[in-house]
Amino acid sequence: MLEYLSRLEEWFGPMRVFGYISFRALGAVATSMLFCLVFGPWIIRKLTELKIGQPIRTKEEVHRLAELHGGKRGTPTMGGVMIIAAVVVSCVLWTQMSNKFVQLSMLSLLALGGLGFYDDFLKVKRKKSDGISGRLKLLVQIGVAAVIGVVLLSDPKTAEQASGVEVPFLKFPVVHLGWLAIPFFALVIMGSSNGVNLTDGLDGLAAGCTVVVSGVFSVFCYLAGHAKFSLYLQIPYVAGAGELSIFVAALTGAALGFLWFNCHPAKVFMGDTGSLAIGGAFGAVAICIGQELLLVVIGGVFVMESLSVILQVLSFKLTGRRVFKMAPIHHHFELLGWGETTVVVRFWILSLLFASLALLSLKLR
Repeated sequence: MLEYLSRLEEWFGPMRVFGYISFRALGAVATSMLFCLVFGPWIIRKLTELKIGQPIRTKEEVHRLAELHGGKRGTPTMGGVMIIAAVVVSCVLWTQMSNKFVQLSMLSLLALGGLGFYDDFLKVKRKKSDGISGRLKLLVQIGVAAVIGVVLLSDPKTAEQASGVEVPFLKFPVVHLGWLAIPFFALVIMGSSNGVNLTDGLDGLAAGCTVVVSGVFSVFCYLAGHAKFSLYLQIPYVAGAGELSIFVAALTGAALGFLWFNCHPAKVFMGDTGSLAIGGAFGAVAICIGQELLLVVIGGVFVMESLSVILQVLSFKLTGRRVFKMAPIHHHFELLGWGETTVVVRFWILSLLFASLALLSLKLR
């Protein structure tokens, strides 16, 4: 919305800054962060009054983990509404909401955020850690991916780029999938949203990693939307993707603002409301700029968490033995004796290393 102020530059030259993507991205970061800092206490207070507390696994389920996290019982959850609201407000102010890529990313954020909200609601209502069925979760994720795929593949301007599978460190797509890209998109959305969801198990862990991942994605979106930069760096040029960098910048600011309240000891948890929404947004952004496989690199921590669960389940079913003391892997390190803050900070460091590797891919092509 504020982008329209750039049209007043004829009367007042400095107004042209509102047309610059870099300026609006910084404005989006500041707006979403301030939104969380200002309205966060009120949101937390309302969640507390509504008794929307986080159910913690019982001692019968995991005795040691219950000892470690038992003090968190009753901490307000559904804090993801703070993140989603901050991103929406910031995007309305700073992005061109008519941009197709912003709309698709916002769709993924809101749809999966709504799914997560319903999941959190059921957990609180039942006072158990069981929410919606896995089947319903997958159906919604597939539905979101299908909508994104149909919109991109049915438009001649985006169809070829959207159907191509880019591999980090290579200059050209390895294959064009055509309409078969939709199942691929479904895997991206499912993997991304569930990966962030699994990571959200310790104070500040998912929020801190989100800051890193969204910050790097903001750079890639800006470069992808710039014809000269994308040509020089040999990455797909996606006209209009620059606006998407503002969306991701808003998510960065929202995650920073949320982290203010979510750092140890957390005053609020994002819950599935936030984690599914954030993961869905990352998946949508990666699809829009044709960097689906790069998401595996940037979100390396999310991949680690997901793989640890997959390996644990497969090992137990096939051999009856567990690979880790507990999955996701951050709980494994807790049970090894690492303090919660130690695990979180070290995973943040890993996230920065993965992000650096992703940025390195810009020059190694």
